[in-house]
Amino acid sequence: MDLATDRASIDRELERLCAGPALGALPAPVAEAIRYSILGQGKRLRPILMLAAYRACGGQHDASALASCIEVVHAYSLVHDDLPCMDDDDMRRGRPTTHRVHGVTIATAAGVVMVPLAVRAACDAGAHLGLSNPSQAAIVRELMRASGGGGMVGGQLLDLEGEGSSLSIDQLERIHSAKTGALISASARIGGIAAGASEAGLDALTAYGDAIGLAFQIADDVLDATSTTAALGKTAGRDVQLRKSTYPMLLGVERAIERARSLVDDACAALERAGLRTASLEMLARYAIARTS
Repeated sequence: MDLATDRASIDRELERLCAGPALGALPAPVAEAIRYSILGQGKRLRPILMLAAYRACGGQHDASALASCIEVVHAYSLVHDDLPCMDDDDMRRGRPTTHRVHGVTIATAAGVVMVPLAVRAACDAGAHLGLSNPSQAAIVRELMRASGGGGMVGGQLLDLEGEGSSLSIDQLERIHSAKTGALISASARIGGIAAGASEAGLDALTAYGDAIGLAFQIADDVLDATSTTAALGKTAGRDVQLRKSTYPMLLGVERAIERARSLVDDACAALERAGLRTASLEMLARYAIARTS
């Protein structure tokens, strides 16, 4: 697996999408806000994870276009997460947040538009890969489930409701399994669906993705408490400012890190039992908690 090559392929597909007719049909201010949010210099972890799962399940084609749709959904979540009515943040990916550049109204509209934009692009990409209509529908269901009330939207609501409250670990894990983990888990499952994985294979990818999603959020909480704004590319210490319960707050930094490592081990064990453990998927799992931003 060549991370740089996969990232470059995904970035090319995102640029192609942003230059295509779908954005051209939108009001110019909304289209510009979408381009700004999608083309920011993110890690591209979720689409890269999708490609690794696709290959682990026997996928042979270039699935970068399909993977890029996951990044569009992720970008939408960041735009809305940063809004004044949500976390009210000024910086994302090392530059001003979308609403600081384009205004709250345009940023809100752009985020809403990005979800159907991702669905349309996913259907086009699935057809290009020769996927059946049921497989394309299953991929769309994964994207919608991850981005909707049972995923990111519901998780964000629970997160906002929990501000200023002392949450238990179980409550915190429920929030982050939806807000952060749902799309990471969906990324792994979409890779499996596109490759024609068996139900057992999809179950293993789900267990892997669920564990990695939670480990990723624990690492985020640790970084927010221990790193700097310059290193993160977003405002450090924001969880304390918003009076959020976090893993380091409830467990301490060292125990939070231990919990994340245990989740990564569980993720890799799930793949091992299904015969899907690859160097790429294991490396991405380790990266989820070893990253510095």
